Amino acid sequence: MNKIEPNELHHGKCIPCEGGTNPLTPSELGQYARAVPQWNVSDDNTSIARHFKLKDFEQALKYVNAIAALATCENHHPDLYIHGWNKLTVTLSTHAIGGLSTNDFVMAAKIDHLPVVARS
Repeated sequence: MNKIEPNELHHGKCIPCEGGTNPLTPSELGQYARAVPQWNVSDDNTSIARHFKLKDFEQALKYVNAIAALATCENHHPDLYIHGWNKLTVTLSTHAIGGLSTNDFVMAAKIDHLPVVARS
């Protein structure tokens, strides 16, 4: 599995993982979660999510498109949910292993480093 120092996540690269790869251990999960503090780990430790409040619907769409372009480059695709007229929830999980991998935290860190869009 792709091991990256927590403070270097945004420089990492998502590496495809397949069934048979184990999800992150609780210790690894804690280290990576501290590196992306605006992301929340689900109660069952199988996903992380972050909520964004944007200026308006157009900005939400622009941010979704920026995340989509990043996800395509990294070949690791989050669930993106626009709700209300200006809210976006991004959820990351590695479905092939039924839990969280380093890839999820790499993507979270990279999303955190995207240019900031106008927020209300």
